[in-house]
Amino acid sequence: MEPIHPLSRSALRRFALGLVVILPVLSGCGSSKDDEAKQNAPVAPVEDLYNNGVDAMNARRFASATDQFNLVEQNYPYSTWAVNAQLMQGYTQYLQNHYTDALGTLDRFIQLHPTHRDVAYAYYLRALCYYEQIADIQRDQRGTDLAMNALQEVVNRFPDSAYARDARLKIDLCRDHLAGKEMEIGRWYESQHLYEAAIGRFQRVVDDYQTTNHVPEALHRLTEIYLILGLRDQARKTASVLGYNYPGSQWYEDSYNDLFDSGLVQQPGPPPPQDNRGFFSRTWHSIF
Repeated sequence: MEPIHPLSRSALRRFALGLVVILPVLSGCGSSKDDEAKQNAPVAPVEDLYNNGVDAMNARRFASATDQFNLVEQNYPYSTWAVNAQLMQGYTQYLQNHYTDALGTLDRFIQLHPTHRDVAYAYYLRALCYYEQIADIQRDQRGTDLAMNALQEVVNRFPDSAYARDARLKIDLCRDHLAGKEMEIGRWYESQHLYEAAIGRFQRVVDDYQTTNHVPEALHRLTEIYLILGLRDQARKTASVLGYNYPGSQWYEDSYNDLFDSGLVQQPGPPPPQDNRGFFSRTWHSIF
C-alpha cells in the first residue's frame, strides 16, 4: 500500500501539453564536438524537468524519474522545485523498495529543510521505510523497534495530522508483532522445560503489550506453568485475571479445565461471562 501523499500532481501542472526535455542530436560517437555540444545543450525549464519526473514516477519508470529529479537539483539547486524534487526522489526510492537510499535522501531533506511545509510527510515516509522492513517473528526484531521509534516521532511531532493517525495504527501493529515474538520465544522455553525463562517472556507480554491479542494466551501459559511448578495459588490468581478480562475465550476455558484437573475448582467448565468487567491493568494489580 502506498503512503499518504501530500503533493497534488495537478497543482504542479503549468502546461496543458506534454513537455519534452530537449536533447542534442547525435551525429557521431566519441568526437570532441559532440561532447562540447552536450555540455552546451540548453537545459530544459525547471517546470518541465519536475513534471517529467512526476510523469515518469506515476508511470513507474523510476530510472527516468530519478534522472529528471536529479537534473532539477543539479541545474536549479536554489529553487523551490529542487526542494520538492528531493522529497519526490525519496518517494521514488521508497516505491522501488530502495529503503536505505530513501532514508538517506529523507534524512538529508529533514536536515536541510526542517520547517518545510511537507516535512511531516518526510518524517512519515521515513518511518514507512523502517516499517516496510519489519522481519517476520522468526527473525531479529531490531527493525521493528526502529519502525516504532520512527512512527512515534511522527505522532509526537505532528499529533493532529493524517500521518499521525496512520502512524498510531502502525504502532499498534508493531506492538502486536513484538508480542508475537515474545510468545514464540516463551513457548520454546516452555517446551524445553525452562520455566523461569518462559515465565519472563509471558509476563512481559502481559505487562508491556496489554492491548495486543496475545495477552489471553500469555495468561493461559502462565497458569499452565504455575500448575506444573506446583504454584497453585499463583495459577488460580492468573486464571482469575484471564477469566475476568477474557471470559469467553478458548484460552480461559483451557485454563479453567486445567484448574479443574488440579482440583482448584469444583465443577468442570468455566462459569458464564460477567457483565461487570473492568480495565485489565486494574484487575491484574488488584489481584496481585
